[in-house]
Parts: sequence; C-alpha cells; structure tokens
Amino acid sequence: MSTSLCDIGLIGLAVMGQNLVLNMNDHGFKVAVYNRTVSKVDEFLAHEAKGTEIVGAHSIEQLVGQLQSPRRIMLMVKAGDTVDQMIAQLLPHLASGDIIIDGGNSLYTDTNRRTRDLASKGILFVGTGVSGGEEGARRGPSIMPGGNPAAWPHVKSIFQAISAKVQDGTPCCDWVGEEGAGHYVKMVHNGIEYGDMQLICEAYDLLHRGLGLSADELHEVFADWNKGELDSYLIEISSQIFAHKDEDGNPLVDKILDAAGQKGTGKWTAISALDLGQPLTLIGESVFARCLSALKDQRVVASGILVGPDSSPAIADRAAFIEEVRRALYCSKIISYAQGYMLLQAAAKENNWHLNFGGIALMWRGGCIIRSRFLEGIKEAFDRNPALKNLLLDSFFSNAINSYQASWRKALIHAIEAGVPTPAFSSALAFFDGYRANRLPANLLQAQRDFFGAHTFERIDQPRGQFFHANWTGRGGRVSSTTYNV
Repeated sequence: MSTSLCDIGLIGLAVMGQNLVLNMNDHGFKVAVYNRTVSKVDEFLAHEAKGTEIVGAHSIEQLVGQLQSPRRIMLMVKAGDTVDQMIAQLLPHLASGDIIIDGGNSLYTDTNRRTRDLASKGILFVGTGVSGGEEGARRGPSIMPGGNPAAWPHVKSIFQAISAKVQDGTPCCDWVGEEGAGHYVKMVHNGIEYGDMQLICEAYDLLHRGLGLSADELHEVFADWNKGELDSYLIEISSQIFAHKDEDGNPLVDKILDAAGQKGTGKWTAISALDLGQPLTLIGESVFARCLSALKDQRVVASGILVGPDSSPAIADRAAFIEEVRRALYCSKIISYAQGYMLLQAAAKENNWHLNFGGIALMWRGGCIIRSRFLEGIKEAFDRNPALKNLLLDSFFSNAINSYQASWRKALIHAIEAGVPTPAFSSALAFFDGYRANRLPANLLQAQRDFFGAHTFERIDQPRGQFFHANWTGRGGRVSSTTYNV
C-alpha cells in the first residue's frame, strides 16, 4: 500500500459514508476514514474496502495527520448536534485554510451558522446535499455543494469526479451558492421528492382502487409511462415494485402496511415556505398525507363508521382513463416543480444567494431520487429566460398544462365520485386555478379583516400601496390597525 498522504478524509462509516469512500477510491482518490465506533473502521477495511487504497484511522488526530494540506475532511454523520460535536473535536487539529465538509441532511440555517463561525477561525466550511441513496453514493450521486466559496476549488475535482454524469458527460455537481445554499437546495429537492412520491401513490390508488388494476397490470402501465414524458427514477422503481413477488408468489406491495415514515426534510421545506410566504401547497399536502397515513389504527376504526360513495362510477374506456391519470400526474408534477422553484427564488432573494436555477435542474438530472427527463425542460426554460418568474409562464410547461388540464379535471372528478383521496392532485389543480385567476376572493377576506380588526385594504381604483379603512357599522372610529403584508 502507498505511504503517500491522503487526498481526503471521511468521518462516518454508515452505508452512505462507506459507499462514498468506495466511489472516491474507484476514481483514484486516496481516502482516510474514521468512525466514532472504531471497530467499524477495522471491519470496513477487512471487508468492503479490502484490496483498496483506503486508509483507516483510530482517532481524529491520526486521521488529520494522514491528510495532505489543505486538509479536506467530509462528515457523513447524523444532522444536528453530532455535526457540531465533530467539528469541535476536529478544530484543535486543523490549520488555517483547512476544509470541513458536511455531507448530511443538515438544516440550512445550521450551515449558515457553521460557515460564518468557521470562517472566523480560518476554516473553510462546505455544506453539501448528496442525493441518490446508497446506490447513488456508490455509483454516482447528485451533489449540491454550498458554503464558503473559497473551498470550492479544493473540493471540485473530487466531487465532480464521483458525481453522476448526464449523457454528454456533464457532472451532476456544481457550486450552488453561499453559506447554506447547498443544503437548502437539497432540502427543496427532498420536498419535491415528497411531492413526486405522493403524486405517484395517488395515481396508483386511482388505478388500483378506482379502476381495479392488479399489481401485474400496474407494472405494465408504469413501465409504459416510463418510456414517455414521465420517464424518471421513481416511475421506474414503482414499476419494479409492482412486479416483485413475496415468497408465496403474491405481490409484496399488497402486503406492506400503509403507514408512511418521514425524516423531516419535507416538513422543513413546508416550514420554510410558510416563513417566506410561498404557497407550496402540494409539498405541504404530501407531508400531511404521510401524517394521515400514520393514523392507521384510527383510520381502521373510522372505516367502519364513516360512509363514502355507494359504488365507484363505471369506466367505459379503461385505456382512456389510464391516459387521463397519466396526464393528471404530469400536470401535477409541473405544479410541484413550479412551486419548488418559487421557493428557491424566494430563498435566494431573502438570503442574497446567487443561485443558478437552470444549473440546479442540471444537477438533478442524474444520480438523485427525482432524476427524470422532465428536468431537461426546466434547464431549457431557464436557458430561454434566466429571469423566469415561474415555470408555468414558460411556453413548454404552459402548453403542456393547457393541453392536459381537461384530462386532469376528469381524473379528479372520478376520484371524488369514487371516494379515492387525492390531496396532492387536488391541491395542484387548486393552485393552478388560483395562479391563473385574474381575481380571487381575497377582496372579501380583506373586508372581513378590516371589519373586525380595522386591518385596512387597498382599492382597485387607487394606486397600490395606499391603504383604506371603512366604518362598516357606522359605529366604528377612524383609526385603523397596521397595514397588512402581501
């Protein structure tokens, strides 16, 4: 084994950490590894990393001593306090210009703080999203780095080498932006992932319960969908899931308990949307749908008490209905990404980040969970208009949604008549109808607020920014409350 110093160190040998290390080794980088449970280091070197150039360390001091300068150390540990604890243990052994990389799913505000705090100590910090799961980490993930820009030249070659590549060889990795921008983009990626998964589940439910398709038939439908506009990783694996049989020969998917778990990034996305005043309705409904699924025991009781439709409406043309559901899924997917990009734009403005919106779509085209053909359209939309305010205003997406909306509505009408819940489909259509509305009933809402709280309103016959208060009852005074925020 070579005695030369290592290119990078990695702390945290869970599955993602191990696979990233093996990926780096495959691409010619020499990696030193450490884990708080030191026995994991020896086990990794004896098994998964056997025969590689990977070097083990039994202490942080030993890990740091094995690295060339500037030292690059990547943390693949649990988000939160564990990251701060590990940074605190590293700092006494580092010198000015060394680089700490957090590759976990950290909250972006923590990354903001860490970037500033470490910069004051002369340490460069990178907070990077890594998407693609275990297989992506091993064979090529999507990597979304942000933090201290001075660190990028020192980690670029490694990150772009190990990342997924699109057909022309472009790496699914580029610098995202300052401070927590990388982790924020990964958070929004995960929020969109929540939306995509919920939409696919609703399409499945409509076809399974609403049309009576078996798992084998669903496998064929999803495999066919994956050849067209809906071509994506999640559609592909859904098709494979429907085809998978349990030991008794029956579909495994039918035996899985319908109670979904979550790790929090979808919730973080929804909270950020509320903080920034962005109507991320579809992702919010996707989070709530998981919460509702978790109420399994209550739902079982309620199913014996609460009554739905007597029967599902007959469907004369099964092929036409399957196409309507496909189009509803595609339209709702457009809304999901439009909302996600609205949030990215608002966050960039709020935090003074310089995000490359087309470049973000490019990073998501390979390696990550939401990778799909669809993302090429987003990249091209921002190429056509870098200042694009909303994806729905781009000709590619507006033409698609205008052409498909009748099918979208028909699919939802059937869902309502059959009693099949479609919270994400429905919220997507409601957003579409709201966004395209020249006038919404918020005029009455403002009248109500002014009536009971003197919160004022603007008038359509007066310039924006002028606020008025009406004496609705004849008994009120002339003093108004503070003006409202739009």
